[in-house]
Amino acid sequence: MRFAIVIEDAGSNFSAYVPDLPGCVAAGSSIEETETLIREAIEFHLDGMRADNQPIPKPTSRVDYVEVAA
Repeated sequence: MRFAIVIEDAGSNFSAYVPDLPGCVAAGSSIEETETLIREAIEFHLDGMRADNQPIPKPTSRVDYVEVAA
C-alpha cells in the first residue's frame, strides 16, 4: 500500500502524520529520520488495526503542489 505522508518543520525537529491513518504520527531530528520513523509507525499502526480486526482503509489522500504569486 502507498500512503501519503506530511512532514512539517517543527522548529527543533520534524514531525510527520498520515492523513488516511488518524493518530499515526512520528517525529525525528531530520527529514530522513522522520521518513524512516513514519514508515515504521505506519507498519505498526496497520499491525494494530489487523490485531483489532479493524479494516485497513484504502489510501485516498493525494499530495500535490500548486504555484501562486507570493
